[in-house]
Amino acid sequence: MRILLVEDDPEVGALVKETLEGELHAVDWAHDGEEALGLAEAFPYDLLVLDLGLPRQDGIRVLKYLRQRDSRVPMLTLTARDGVDDRVEGLETGADDYLVKPFHLRELRARVRALL
Repeated sequence: MRILLVEDDPEVGALVKETLEGELHAVDWAHDGEEALGLAEAFPYDLLVLDLGLPRQDGIRVLKYLRQRDSRVPMLTLTARDGVDDRVEGLETGADDYLVKPFHLRELRARVRALL
């Protein structure tokens, strides 16, 4: 499966990328919202793993834009925004799942498998 990882934190991004590649997924890594939108429009992905606190375009805007373009790609938000209102906004905007940082890699792998 081909996954687009959108994460601006180098340590978190490297850990998530390594974890997903360890599950034999091909992973492209975007470091900001604009790069994510360009990749999402250029390549067919089976899943997006999307941070919400991104430079250049925040994750909610990326999510809204892709859903407005009728993208049916499953999207998992991976974010430090842990309030109820944040989770509700992410899910109502179109996220299929919402995982709060810090997270356990085992749970990330399980959620990715469930979405794929």
